[in-house]
Amino acid sequence: MCARDQGKFWEYHDKILQNQRALEDADLKRYATELSLDAEAFNSCLDSGKFKNEIMQEMRDGQQVGVTGTPAFFVNGRFLSGAQPFEAFKVIIDQELKD
Repeated sequence: MCARDQGKFWEYHDKILQNQRALEDADLKRYATELSLDAEAFNSCLDSGKFKNEIMQEMRDGQQVGVTGTPAFFVNGRFLSGAQPFEAFKVIIDQELKD
């Protein structure tokens, strides 16, 4: 969210997905620098916990509907958990198109 404030949500998103085993604050701040974000603004945002409540609410919302990790998908309200092959999506989509 702090990267989004600087217009680089997706770039940052991709960076942390590529580095899922290194997500300490120091790592997050380093990624911001690597992506040429304003480090002072990013660090201030992260350190302040500016988006903590919003993120915690999104986690609670996900847990209430059965999400326990990523990736998680909903196709017309039907839940698919974890990495799924194309066929898993095709089955649900074809069923939904019949209804």
